[in-house]
Amino acid sequence: MSGPRTVSGVVVLTDRRVTRRPLAEVVAAAVAGGVRWVLLREKDLPRAERFALAADLRPIVAEAGGTLIVAGPDPLLPTEPAAGGVVGAEPVVAVHLSASDPGPPMGADLVGRSCHDEAELRRLRTEDYVTLSPVYPTRTKPGYGPALGPAGLAGLIRLSPVPVLALGGIETPAQVRACRQAGAVGVAVLGAIMRSPDPQQTAAELTSAFQAASTSNVEEDR
Repeated sequence: MSGPRTVSGVVVLTDRRVTRRPLAEVVAAAVAGGVRWVLLREKDLPRAERFALAADLRPIVAEAGGTLIVAGPDPLLPTEPAAGGVVGAEPVVAVHLSASDPGPPMGADLVGRSCHDEAELRRLRTEDYVTLSPVYPTRTKPGYGPALGPAGLAGLIRLSPVPVLALGGIETPAQVRACRQAGAVGVAVLGAIMRSPDPQQTAAELTSAFQAASTSNVEEDR
């Protein structure tokens, strides 16, 4: 199967521990707000619970034409037909690896990896995209850094052999625009959506900011 090869726009990372509503509801709201890429983290859960969560979230994202990416080398894919023997569309095998994870599983359609500096970028081999972090100080990982800032992000993007998602402390439309202007093909956000009292509205605002910045970049390149 051939899956999508380019992640772009606003990518939502999950964290059920900080949401105001059940995670599936927050993800559904983000998708309604325009998000088409969701990265399932929740790596503290036992595999069975994480597998069930992936099964809940995958159709929510897929019905909007999006993709669920799973953090770690295990894509958490079903091995049995759906109830009643009806098999739905084959899910995209999409995984996101940490900087220290081994190579991706066989048959993965889309592979991302977390990177933080030039040395990690130079170790890339078959990945389709990377995240670079932290761009800004982040409440999710306080003290993690130092923050790259837009200038540092732009410098590493120039060295990256694959498309880059900006990650870390991105919560406002202005920050989204700065990351896009630095050359990121997308922004990965966690707290801005997970903690939002209105995830759909927040997702829509961040998605609109990214699209506007992308249009501006195209016009400037002409």
